[in-house]
Amino acid sequence: MLMTPLRYCHHLLSQLISTGDTVIDATVGNGKDTIKLAQLVGKTGKVYGFDIQTAAIEETKKKAQLTGLTEQIELIADGHENFKKYLPHNIQVQALVFNLGYLPRGDKSIITLPATTLSALEQGLDLLNVGGQILMMIYYGHEGGPEEKDAVLSYIKTLPQENFSVLQYGFINQKNTPPFLIAIEKRK
Repeated sequence: MLMTPLRYCHHLLSQLISTGDTVIDATVGNGKDTIKLAQLVGKTGKVYGFDIQTAAIEETKKKAQLTGLTEQIELIADGHENFKKYLPHNIQVQALVFNLGYLPRGDKSIITLPATTLSALEQGLDLLNVGGQILMMIYYGHEGGPEEKDAVLSYIKTLPQENFSVLQYGFINQKNTPPFLIAIEKRK
């Protein structure tokens, strides 16, 4: 059976991340990916979670407390384009996860934007370990979504294949702008 793009994203994370790794959730949203990442890195790993919305940070904090995973999670109420302000100098990460679009059950007028997403993506590529991955779920069925999708696709097509492998995974026969996954693996 074919996996949905989100399920495939979680499958890749499970294969990629080990106990003790450092990872980033660039858009914590309702906290599901943050919790998944915290389970994968274990007590000796670290998850840095970013979101511009206080509601997202608070919801994720609640989930972390309920699951007993607060020790390895650091939540930062700021945009993903500001990673480097908060991360330790010379940090390398095994994975970065993005869910582009808006906060589910939140204010749909607050969305991720092409300029900030591209800035975070460029920074993320520099932070990745060799063999590490950036996983981006692209939801684009909202105002501003197609522009962000196009900006991301245009940018990643320019990544040199000797340094990065880039995969696009999604269903092409579904209605209503189905989300898809972009996976970028650092080769060297």
